[in-house]
Amino acid sequence: MQLFRHKNSPKWLRLAGLGTIALAALMGVILMQRSQLDQPSQWAENPKQAEEQEALKLKLLSRAPTFGFDNVLSDWVFLNFLQYYGDEEARKKTGYALSPQYFDIVTRLDPRFIDVYMFISSAVSYQLGTPDLAIDLMKRGTTALSPKANPKAFQVWRFMGLDQLLLQGDIPGSIHSHEMAAQWVKGTPDEDLAPLFQGTAKFLRNDPNSLPVRVFSWGSIYEQAQMVGDKQTQARAKQEIVNLGGKIFEKDGKTVIQPPVSKPSPKKAPEKAPN
Repeated sequence: MQLFRHKNSPKWLRLAGLGTIALAALMGVILMQRSQLDQPSQWAENPKQAEEQEALKLKLLSRAPTFGFDNVLSDWVFLNFLQYYGDEEARKKTGYALSPQYFDIVTRLDPRFIDVYMFISSAVSYQLGTPDLAIDLMKRGTTALSPKANPKAFQVWRFMGLDQLLLQGDIPGSIHSHEMAAQWVKGTPDEDLAPLFQGTAKFLRNDPNSLPVRVFSWGSIYEQAQMVGDKQTQARAKQEIVNLGGKIFEKDGKTVIQPPVSKPSPKKAPEKAPN
């Protein structure tokens, strides 16, 4: 190891040394994963113990050097999250408490990893009930991303805007996020969504308590949860829509969302002329 630290060592040799260390680190990660796969019943037999071991592993990973393999480690941690997230039986017993730890690692190593932000909204905001933490993680994406870097970057602003509106009650924040989503979506293949985002911001500015906006926003959460297989959040979104007086149902394979019907104000009877 002294060889790699010596400042007079040839550059190629120092790089080779770092490559060897990085390869060893990655092999260690792979062996950890294989060890988990060799014991598939651990979550089923003792989910609390499995949760403690997973938390320890994430703590070690958050402190481990990456040797330039940030994206590789980020992808691997996200795959571990999907395995954790998809184990419904274990999650019924332990909940989703580790979700923020997975995403803290993923977004710190690769904040441009656009696909993770939908899961952050679902798992951290809606299932764990910590939208403040989810939005802090999403801000890493809005800081690192741009429409030029990824044409889907507008999605992070949209997810953040919905969480701000529906869970935080942060109307000014939601207006700003939707306006940014409208700006970022322009010039991308999804630019037809710009009027939707602009319209949402305008409605919130004029009527912060707009029922149609909230119904359609919960509808977006429903569809978002449907995409990631989050039945728990789907059920919540559906109930929230019903509570607001709206309707949601499937028709011809598509989700239909109907806002509450506004009732016309009762007409006053004409006053009789005095005799």
